[in-house]
Amino acid sequence: MKKHALASMTLFFAFFVSAQDSTAVQGHKNNNNFKQLYEEFATPNRYRTAAGAPGVDYYQQQVDYKMDIRLDDANTKLYGSETITYTNNSPDALPYLWIQLDQNIRNENDMEGAKEPSSAPKYRGVNSFIEEFTTEKFVGGFNIEHVKDASGRPLRHTINQTMMRVDLPTALQSGEQYTFSIKWWYKINNHVTDRARSGYEYFEEDDNRAYVIAQFFPRLAVYNDVEGWQNYQFWGNGEFALNFGNYEVNITVPEDHIMEATGSLQNPKEVLTKTEYQRYKKALNTFDNPVIIVSQDEVVEKEKVKATKTKTWRFVAENVRDFGFATSRRFIWDMMAVKVGGKNIIASSLYPKEGNPLWEEYSTRVVAHTLEVYSKYTFDYPYPKAVSVHAKNQGMEYPMICWNYGRPNPDGTYSDRTKYGMISVIIHEVGHNYFPMIVNSDERQWGWMDEGLDTFMQYLTEQEFQADYPSRRGEPSKIVRYMSGDQDFISPIMSNPENVFQLGPNAYGKPATALNILRETIMGPELFDFAFKTYSQRWMFKHPSPEDFFRTMEDASAVDLDWFWRGWFYSTDVVDIGVKEVKRYYVSPTPSKEVNDLLARYGMTADDLNPSVFMVAENSEEFDASLAEGKPKDHSEVLASTLEEGQELPAYFYEIEFEKPGGIVMPIIVEYSYADGTTERITYPVQVWRKNDASVKKLITSDKELIGVTVDPDAETADIDLTNNAWPKQEADSDFDAFKAKVQG
Repeated sequence: MKKHALASMTLFFAFFVSAQDSTAVQGHKNNNNFKQLYEEFATPNRYRTAAGAPGVDYYQQQVDYKMDIRLDDANTKLYGSETITYTNNSPDALPYLWIQLDQNIRNENDMEGAKEPSSAPKYRGVNSFIEEFTTEKFVGGFNIEHVKDASGRPLRHTINQTMMRVDLPTALQSGEQYTFSIKWWYKINNHVTDRARSGYEYFEEDDNRAYVIAQFFPRLAVYNDVEGWQNYQFWGNGEFALNFGNYEVNITVPEDHIMEATGSLQNPKEVLTKTEYQRYKKALNTFDNPVIIVSQDEVVEKEKVKATKTKTWRFVAENVRDFGFATSRRFIWDMMAVKVGGKNIIASSLYPKEGNPLWEEYSTRVVAHTLEVYSKYTFDYPYPKAVSVHAKNQGMEYPMICWNYGRPNPDGTYSDRTKYGMISVIIHEVGHNYFPMIVNSDERQWGWMDEGLDTFMQYLTEQEFQADYPSRRGEPSKIVRYMSGDQDFISPIMSNPENVFQLGPNAYGKPATALNILRETIMGPELFDFAFKTYSQRWMFKHPSPEDFFRTMEDASAVDLDWFWRGWFYSTDVVDIGVKEVKRYYVSPTPSKEVNDLLARYGMTADDLNPSVFMVAENSEEFDASLAEGKPKDHSEVLASTLEEGQELPAYFYEIEFEKPGGIVMPIIVEYSYADGTTERITYPVQVWRKNDASVKKLITSDKELIGVTVDPDAETADIDLTNNAWPKQEADSDFDAFKAKVQG
C-alpha cells in the first residue's frame, strides 16, 4: 500500500483582550496523567539513588540465630530456645530492639478476628452454624519464659500484642554486635480448621499429624533507612519484614519422622536409615527423574506404630531471611538434581499418601522447572535446594521450603482443575524464593512487591511449562471484571495489604497483569526483560522499596513510565479506549462552514488567504456528491496547477476520532480493515493523550477504502468496555439472545 503525507496548513491569528474585559479565572494544579512522580516518590539520597539502585551508604542489619527446637507431638506443643546475634550496620545508635511475635495473633486477644466486623448470620447451613457457635476457639501465642543477655542476666522487655521491645543496657552503637537469648514455647494450631499459615493437619484414621511449621520463633524486626523500625503489628494479611542472617538449627522430633527445612542437612547419616541414605546420595546427582527416598509403602508401615524415641535433625542456612520446617511420619520423600548456573541444586518434595499419585508425578519436576525459568529472567538460584511440601489448603513460602495444596480424590483420581491448581501453587510458592526471600521487599507494607512480581513470573513459568497453560492470572482479560467493579470496594495497588478490600486481585492479579502489559505491549520483551533482571540483580539479598523498582525499570530501559505507575499502581482508574467517530474527507473547491466562520471572526474571506486546499467531511452540509467523483485534484484548481508530473494524492482521507472514557492513558492499538480484504495494524504511543485526555484524532490516508476500525484487537490492554472498540459499531448480543442461543443449542 502506498504511503502518503498530506501537509497541513495552519492559520495563525493574533488578538488582544483588553484588561477591562477580562475576568478572574480559578487556576488548577497539574493533574496531567504524564506528570512526573516527584511528589509521590521519596527523595533520592546516599542510601537509595535516583536510578533505583542501592546508594553508596546503603546498609542493612544482620541477625544470626542459633536455635534448639523440640516438637512435643503428643501434646502438639513446640519448645524452643534461641541465641541471637544482632549486628548494627546502620549509622544510628539503637537503645532497644523490636522483635516480632507473630504467634500472638492467636492469643486470647484474637487480633485477627477482632479487626473484622461481624453480624448475626441471616442464613447459615446447620452444620456450619453448629460448628461456629459450639466449637471452642483455639488460643495460642508465645509463652516467653525468659529474655537474657549473653551473661545470663535478664533483659527488660515489653510485649505489645505481636511485637516485643527489648531494652538494651546501653545503646547499641553503629558497627557493634549484641548477643542475647530467648526461651519460649507455644501450643501448635490445626492449620486446616484454623486456616493458618502454619501448624498441623490431623489424620484421624491413623491418629497422626503432618506439621508445617513457620513463624515459630521470635524474629527481629527490620530497621532501615526508609522507616526506621518496621514494627507494624501483624494483623494477618500483611506478611513479614525480615533481616538476612545465618542460621544453625537443631530440631528434635519423633524418631520415625521425616523432615525438611530451610538450609542444608548436616547429619543425614544420623537421621536416615542406611537404605534412605543411599537413595539420598543417589538423588544428589540424578537429573532425569526424582528418586524416591521414602516410599509410600514404607510410610504406610510407619503409620501403624508410633516411635517412642526421638532424633535431632541439624540444619545450617546462610544468608536467609527466615526459617521453616515440615515434619511427619506420614511423609513420602523424593528428590532430584537440577542444573542452574553450573551448580547442582536439589529439588525435593514431601507429601502424605493423600497427595498421590498427583504429587509423585508432578511436584518435584515442577520445582525444577520453576528454578530454571525464574533463574533465566532474574538471577541464578543461589541456595542449595528448594522443597515443596504438600499441606491441605496451603500455599505459603519460606526460604528453600514451601507448603502447597492440590489433593486428589480419595480414589486417586483428579480433575484438570486440581492438577493445574497444584502446579500453579507450587510454581508460585517456589518462585517466592526470588521475591521476597532474596529480593527482600517489605511484605507487611507492600504486598504487591512480592505477590505481584511473583504472580507475573508465575505466569511466564506456566506458559513455558505447557503451551496454552490455563493460567488464572496474568492475561489482561482476567483482570477486567475486577477493575470494572464497584469503585467503593477497590483500592490502588499501592495500598497496605490490611487496608484493601480484595487482596487477591489487588496484590496478585492486577500487578501481575500490569507487568504483563508492560512487557508485551508498552516496553517490549527485550527492554522489559533487561530492566527486570537489572532490578532483580541490584536488589539480591537487599531491601528494595517500591520506588527502587519503579526507578530501575525506567533507568534500565530509557522508557518514561511515570504515567504507567500513576495509572496502574497509584489509582483505581480503568482502561477504556474506543472509536468515537470516523469521517471521510474530500478535497473541495470552497472552504467549509467551519473555516468560513473562523475567517469571519477576523474580518477575512478565503480570498485573503494564500493559495490553499480545502476539505469537507462527507456528512457535512457543504458536502456535494460530485466531490466523490474523480481524483482530489479534480476539485481544486490550486492542487491541479501545483502538483508536479507523476505526483499522486491518496484517494481516501479518513479522520478517526478516538475517545477515552477510562482514566488510564494507554497506547492506542488499532487495526484498520480495507475493502480489498487487507488489514493494517498501527500503535499510537501513549503520549498521543498528553494534551487532550478525552479524545484524539488521527488522519488516515490510503488508496483503499476503509471499512473497519478496531481498537485493541487482541485484548492487550485490559479494556473494560469492548462495545465502543469497533467501527462500524458491533451490536452485542443481549442477555436474552445469549440465553436463547444456549437453549436452542
